[in-house]
Amino acid sequence: MENIKKVILEAVPEAVIEDKAPLTVTVEPDKLRQLAIALHDNADMPFDYLAMLTGTDEGEKLMVTYLLCPSKDLSVEVAVKTGTDDREDPLLYTVTDIWETAHYNEREVFAMLGIRFINNPDMRRFFLNSDWVGFPLRKDYDANPVLNAVNVESKDIVDIAPRIMEVGGKLKEEKINIFEPDDYIINIGPQHPSTHGVMHFRVALDGEIVKKIDVHSGYIHRGIEKLSEKLSYPQILHFTDRLDYLSANINRHGLCMCVEKAAGIEIPERAQYIRTIMDELNRIDSHLVAWGTMCMDLGATTAFIYGMREREEILKIIEKNTGGRLIINYNVIGGVMFDIKDDFQKDVKAFIPVMRKALLQYNKLFTGNVIAVGRMKGLGILSKEDAISYAVTGPAGRASGFSCDIRKHIPYALYDKVEFKEVIREEGDAYARYLNRLDEIEESLHIIEQLIDNIPEGDFQAKTKAIIKLPEGEFYQRIEAGRGEFGIYIESRGDKTPYRLKFRSPSMAAVSAMPLICKDEKISDFIGIGGSMDYVIPDIDR
Repeated sequence: MENIKKVILEAVPEAVIEDKAPLTVTVEPDKLRQLAIALHDNADMPFDYLAMLTGTDEGEKLMVTYLLCPSKDLSVEVAVKTGTDDREDPLLYTVTDIWETAHYNEREVFAMLGIRFINNPDMRRFFLNSDWVGFPLRKDYDANPVLNAVNVESKDIVDIAPRIMEVGGKLKEEKINIFEPDDYIINIGPQHPSTHGVMHFRVALDGEIVKKIDVHSGYIHRGIEKLSEKLSYPQILHFTDRLDYLSANINRHGLCMCVEKAAGIEIPERAQYIRTIMDELNRIDSHLVAWGTMCMDLGATTAFIYGMREREEILKIIEKNTGGRLIINYNVIGGVMFDIKDDFQKDVKAFIPVMRKALLQYNKLFTGNVIAVGRMKGLGILSKEDAISYAVTGPAGRASGFSCDIRKHIPYALYDKVEFKEVIREEGDAYARYLNRLDEIEESLHIIEQLIDNIPEGDFQAKTKAIIKLPEGEFYQRIEAGRGEFGIYIESRGDKTPYRLKFRSPSMAAVSAMPLICKDEKISDFIGIGGSMDYVIPDIDR
């Protein structure tokens, strides 16, 4: 870290550095880009991956925190903080030209906290309507529903984006047209089965070729992060199951770990085994849905039915031991809610050969099909550099050669005790993303095999206080969910409720790359490319 501190102080000598985990640097707004460029372009260890961008109302200041990592080693973390005390018209400089993933994240911060980003090419509110009254994540937000009453009247979509640009050292307010005047525009979603939820894409076409995509989100926004500010930590847990519902158990594990790390709670070894095995079962479950729905998107209904057939066997195991299927509600602070049943190990061991046999069947049915390959190979190409810049992780990022498996880079639970391969391909196309998920199912089976016969006796849950209060401070936790890196940020003021809770969505990064990877592809390939990215919409609409 000494070399990183040197880079920081050479770029911004007046930067305030806090030597904690992660290394935290606070700079004035006019020095943010100077530091961001220095870290991003650092020759020895370029911080080219923006893991999380979080806006916070600190009272006197509106703050933004950038959690940065080098793509070569995601375990090296630097949190860069800046803020403004202007609550009437807060302005900060964009970093979109440094990290592409900042684009939608900055628009989210604008929608929720009112901070506009100078030189961001599109300052429409992400998630909220342009006429929304107030900024929900501010502490003085007026939540009176009368102010934002639901209007059932249909309105025309206005494809105009406001922005604030710096020209000749002066700020200029302007509005731009999203599309060209003669563009032929179609709507894909928000009510469309192949958008995998209520995602709305405005697509400009040149014949059957995609010219441009404009992403609209926010149709199911439930304000989970805002609701969490008034709830205790055990009460918040159920929200994580309802974000990426296909990674419900993994997400909840991540939030539990963040609270446990902050509170200094030690987890019993038995609970660690159960958590890790359950996570991998959940990952297989998630990948089966991804595989089946992508195949169905491309016309293979039989493949979808086959995928659901094996998934049902996983759900039976999960249901028998937790009482849940999709929304599992199993991980709790300190361990797991219930001990496993006596036949858990027998059931899991019986499932492993069934799943392996099914993988052979999947490949015979669809993977080598000449039509299927033609609909995936060479389409929707995402380069390694773009995967990193857009922060696309999980099987999609690894299909572009980006080594980003948190289980490898920052091992948690029992992932440092098991052997498994990080599945990486270089092609970066829809076919590579498709193959990665099938290969990751095999790796999950391999992890489970190493653990299932070695579950130790003992407690399945640590004793915790009835009311959990975290010490004052900021806490991060990053885990590997079914779609990639799921991040949790908690700011505590020493109370039983979080001052600020932020979830980092892997699906939001995946959707942000859609305009890039679909450009110049045929409209008929749009759905297959989207299926290969495997985004889950409630994971975005937090």
